Amino acid sequence: MPYIIIILVLAALDQITKQLMYNIAGGTQGFSIPLIKRFFHLTYVENHGGVFGLLQGKINLFTIASAVLIVYVIAAEYKNFKNYSKWTKIGAAVVAAGAMGNMIDRIFRGYVIDMIDFRGIWVFVFNVADMYVHIGIYIIIIDYLARKYFKK
Repeated sequence: MPYIIIILVLAALDQITKQLMYNIAGGTQGFSIPLIKRFFHLTYVENHGGVFGLLQGKINLFTIASAVLIVYVIAAEYKNFKNYSKWTKIGAAVVAAGAMGNMIDRIFRGYVIDMIDFRGIWVFVFNVADMYVHIGIYIIIIDYLARKYFKK
């Protein structure tokens, strides 16, 4: 039950950040707020494709593929979840929150709102849900390595 709460709270926070950015930008693509000039901006982008904006205009393809993948992962991992460590369960919940946040966008908006723009590092704009996926994966990997190499 606490893992479902993690998923719902994090997905809600993702949706709040996206709605705030949409409201601030007035839905204007490319609207940008420089927080650190030429390095870190909040930039409103509508992603009608997949990861890193690949295959723009193919949002339906990504929506279907994501839905199938989410159902598969839930079905495959449901029976194993009880055997996971606490940290792996938290990591999985954080990944699930990211998947849910972007899926909500795909279904209800027809695109994913991105806004985090580190111009000094790369050209891709991403969102809080994307961060959740990465952070959750890192939690799972660190937990695995810690249990494997630093057992008590």
